[in-house]
This record gives sequence, C-alpha cells and structure tokens, in this order.
Amino acid sequence: MIPKNVKIKNGVLPDTPGVYLMKNEKGKVIYVGKATSLVRRVSSYFQGPHDARIEKMVHEICSIEYIQKPTAIEALILEANLIKFYFPPYNILAKDNKSFLYLVITNEDFPKPLFIRGTELEEGNIKKYKAVFGPYTSGPSLRSALEIIRKIIPWSTCNPGSKHACFYFHLKQCPGVCIGAIAKKEYAKVIRDLIKFFEGKKDFLLKQYTRDMKKASKEKRFEDAAGFRNRIFSLEHIQDIAVIRKEDIQNNISHPAVNIFGRIEGYDISHISGTSTVASMVVFENGAPAKQEYRKFRIRTVVGSNDIASMQETIRRRFTHTEWRKPDIILIDGGLQQVHAVQCILKEVHMSIPLVGLAKGPDRKRNDLISEDTRELRDMYKTYLPLLIQVRDEAHRFAITYHRKVRLKKMLGE
Repeated sequence: MIPKNVKIKNGVLPDTPGVYLMKNEKGKVIYVGKATSLVRRVSSYFQGPHDARIEKMVHEICSIEYIQKPTAIEALILEANLIKFYFPPYNILAKDNKSFLYLVITNEDFPKPLFIRGTELEEGNIKKYKAVFGPYTSGPSLRSALEIIRKIIPWSTCNPGSKHACFYFHLKQCPGVCIGAIAKKEYAKVIRDLIKFFEGKKDFLLKQYTRDMKKASKEKRFEDAAGFRNRIFSLEHIQDIAVIRKEDIQNNISHPAVNIFGRIEGYDISHISGTSTVASMVVFENGAPAKQEYRKFRIRTVVGSNDIASMQETIRRRFTHTEWRKPDIILIDGGLQQVHAVQCILKEVHMSIPLVGLAKGPDRKRNDLISEDTRELRDMYKTYLPLLIQVRDEAHRFAITYHRKVRLKKMLGE
C-alpha cells in the first residue's frame, strides 16, 4: 500500500509496462526505474524490508510520476535515457556509475553494436563511437532486448571478406556483411534504424516502414513490400518476455518454491492420423529459449492416435534421464485430461513438479490455463501467460518440424 501522503500522477498507477520517476519534496527526481507492471513494482517499495539505501530513499519520496510504454523493451530504453538526463542520486548510489553497462555503435564502414562498461567509456573517446546509449541498470535485460531486436532489424558483428556465411545469416539475423551480400550504403540504413529504436523512436520507424511498404507495392516490388509488412508486424507485436528479468520484478507475484525464470520444460505431440507420432521437449531459462537443451522423442509404445498415452510415454522417458536438470515447471499443450495423465506419471516416477496445461479450445484460438497447483502458483501463471504461450508455441513448432522430418524419411524408405 502506497502511503496517502505520496502524490501519484493521475491518482493511480496502471498495471502496464513503463518507467516511474520518484521525486523528493523539492520536486527533484531521486530515482528512475522500469517495470513490467507499474502498480506492482512501485507498490513493492512500500512493502516488506529493504536494504538501507532503499529504506532511506522511500522516506524521501513525496511524489511519483510515470510514463507508460507498450513493451518492456521500450521501458528499458526509456529508463536508460531518463537516468542519463536526470542523473538521479539513488540510481548512482546503487552502483558505481563506471560499472554501468552502455550500448555503443562503432564508427566504421560496417558499424557494430557493442557492450562496454563505464570505465571503458571514460578511458576512451566518446566521439569515436557513432552512437552511445545508456547507462543501463540491467546487463542481462539489455542483452535480451538487443537479441530480440536483431530478429526485426538484422544487424551484423561480422567483418567482410569471409568465404562462408556466419551462423546468424542462416537465421536471417545478419544481412550478410561477412559474404558481401549487402552494400555499405544499404547497411548504413540498418544501423540508422537500430539507432532510431534505441533512441526510443519506434513510432518513427513504423511510419517509415509503412511508407516504404506502400512505395514498394506501388512499384510492384512485392517481395520487398512483404518484408516491410513483416517488420511492421514484428515491431507492433514485440514478444519481449525475455527482457523481464528477476532483478526487474523483485517482490512481484512469485512463489518461494518456484522460479518462473528457472527451467521451464514445454511438451507437445505431433502426428497425422496416428502415424509417425513424435514428441518435443523445449526448454526456456531466464524467460528465453535454451535450444541446446531441446530434446525430441519417437513414440514407441502407442499405436494409433492417442495424444494422452503419447504424452505419458514422453514424460516417463524424460525422467529416465537423471543427467538432465530437473525442471522448475512443466508445461504441456493440452487440457485437464492431459494434465491428470501427466500427474500420474510424475507420481509414478516420484517427482513433485508444478504442472500447467494450456488448452487451445475447440477453435484452437484460446489459451485456457489448466492447473491444480496452489492459488499463488495459478496467479503467477496468469501473470506470466505470455511467457507460457511462447513456450507452448515453441514446443508445437519443434514437434511439427521433427514430425515432418520423420515422415519424409519414412516416405523415402530410410
């Protein structure tokens, strides 16, 4: 509960992402922070014990303002820009300014985004960089944000002159600087867009891409038009759950025994009319895919179309692998019957693990949470539903991809 003597902008804090500015009695900004839920994060400062620095700060707070943002990434960027502008004392006391992380864009023929510490920035010449962003309070969050944006604005860390394309080129996250697939002038536009985004000018980019899309369509460059259309959609629907780190959401809805940012294992079954049935296991850690941990299963004991029995076989076989780390949460694509079936297997293998199902419904468009865990856990699942949907969808994608490979091998008689 926020004390009544603390003045809140518009009298209420919204349950949305954004940045909050805490001010003292003189109206000076003493702290800037980001949040995925402004009301929960700000309220947490006035609940429970804190370290001496936070306790001292809370006693000085007289008013709180906030700026809402559509995504956690945009809140992260705005937080850094406001810290740089206001230089709030309690942000600086939290960490020696020299140890803050900065994002810089190098000034070369094919510029690169790099992370550097404040010490490196002071020792070097700031003018040698094309752009400098920061300070950022959370290094992991910044890295996650940059990786997400790379899927929309594919930048490069390569040097030209390679005989072979880099790994990211095959993922369509590098425009091909390494193999000379993009000219210096065209790559400059990519870096311009990356800079605009980290300046907090997403709306500018959306308008620019819309103009480019219409122009390409008018000139019958339909492939280019489709590329701009996809980029617009991705910017408007940023899936940035990976940016929500534990350090950003202290004291928010959680459960002492369960870490939503630990290891989540997601499972799905794929087949056509009961043939070539396979299962997928995907793993998310820190809110992001850990692809090196993915596993796939050929169903051995189930004949015909039986998703429940196939899921039971998968879970049973998974827990024969004692060398794999125990998950913090298991997520399955299915409803109450599937959840009950998996619970039976967990009891059989003597495992007590939080279990949640995501049912799509008859129209395949719903995301109904199925769980018999505690109310606290169910509340946490609801809070992080976008993350759970992302895990479920990735398990579905991985299962279908594997199923297609199995079917193709079968058709070829391999």
